[in-house]
Amino acid sequence: MHWAHARRVNRVAGVLMLDLDRFKTVNDSLGHSQGDLLLQEVAGRLSRCVREGDTVARLGGDEFVVVLADMADADHIVPVARKILCALAAPVEVGLQVLSVTTSLGIAVFPRDGATADALLQHADTAMYRAKDQGGNAMAFFTPEMMQVMVERLQVEAGLRRALDQGELRLHFQAIIDARSGLVTSAEALVRWQDPQRGLVSPIQFIPIAEETGLIVPIGQWVLREACRQAQVWRTLGLGDIPVAVNLSARQFSVPSLDESVAQALADSQCPASLLHLEITESSIMEHVDQALETLHRLAALGVHLTIDDFGTGYSSLSKLKQFPVRTLKIDRSFIHDIEVDASDDVLVDAILALAQKLGLRTVAEGVETPAQVAFLEKRGCDAYQGFLFSRPCGSSAFIQMVRERNGAAVNGPMDAANHAPACDIPT
Repeated sequence: MHWAHARRVNRVAGVLMLDLDRFKTVNDSLGHSQGDLLLQEVAGRLSRCVREGDTVARLGGDEFVVVLADMADADHIVPVARKILCALAAPVEVGLQVLSVTTSLGIAVFPRDGATADALLQHADTAMYRAKDQGGNAMAFFTPEMMQVMVERLQVEAGLRRALDQGELRLHFQAIIDARSGLVTSAEALVRWQDPQRGLVSPIQFIPIAEETGLIVPIGQWVLREACRQAQVWRTLGLGDIPVAVNLSARQFSVPSLDESVAQALADSQCPASLLHLEITESSIMEHVDQALETLHRLAALGVHLTIDDFGTGYSSLSKLKQFPVRTLKIDRSFIHDIEVDASDDVLVDAILALAQKLGLRTVAEGVETPAQVAFLEKRGCDAYQGFLFSRPCGSSAFIQMVRERNGAAVNGPMDAANHAPACDIPT
């Protein structure tokens, strides 16, 4: 149906943009041939959800567009969209596998949301990303406010690319405190963005966009190199061996050459491998266990220290955990926050600490903010604490000063931190 005809007879048309949730996982784990079979099944199901006069087309990859012609009003689009979501969510047999694949669906309505095909596709695409933000298996109608959000996201993406090129990224460090000695025994590296216009930008504002666009991989590589360099700088300043923990994103962890990047960062900085702690979230490991196990063993062979981050949120089995060459479990801050008032969190933290002790693993509690939390964790044998009670993230100069003050005689002699602090430091 032509747009002009719809306007003439006071009808509407719906443009639906669909993107399969986590389709890359299917391709990576089962292969492109199985992925193609899944796409064929999706196309068939979409065609069965619409009327003969409607249009179903594949735009590319795992993106499809559906045009619902000659609809009475926008409300009549909703039942069709729901039907599509249900149809695609039903299990599908692909080869010898049975998969459950969901989709994110964005809707633009003619003439309300645009007068041309290009405008409607763009707006439906914008709405689809809003559906993805809701966790997938969802639909969203386009609204004008979404365009502002999309513009801001594009600006952040462009700014991040500039930040990588022009050296605007910074590392802050949060101390990890040994429970027995009270000394700073390691630090977690946390990336910040020093934007020329906006100042210091929190990772909450740019990390999700970096993950969505794939920029998280080069950002992660920069963090890895800079963390190794900084650990070596601290050694030369006489601070002793202060390991630096670096978070690996799920996407970075899945890069086949990750171990080569780690080895290169260590070699370039001359940092001992023992001073690099790599933190991988439990959910990232459990997504593809066999592949993760292989990657973890390659990393462990380099001599780096491996930590499971956010432990307790990824549902790893005991049998799998025993196979991982990890040395530390980090207890997720969500469990620590309410241990004083929530009995279920008490039980979970107790269980994690007992499990770690049985397996000979070190434990670090994240998000420690009160003395009562410390008392609870100390009684149960937690090895180390990280949180605002002890320190907030800070630049390298401030971190050096804190270590000198807290570790006292354990630090080898006086140092002039101001003269040796790297140029990228931010006053804290």
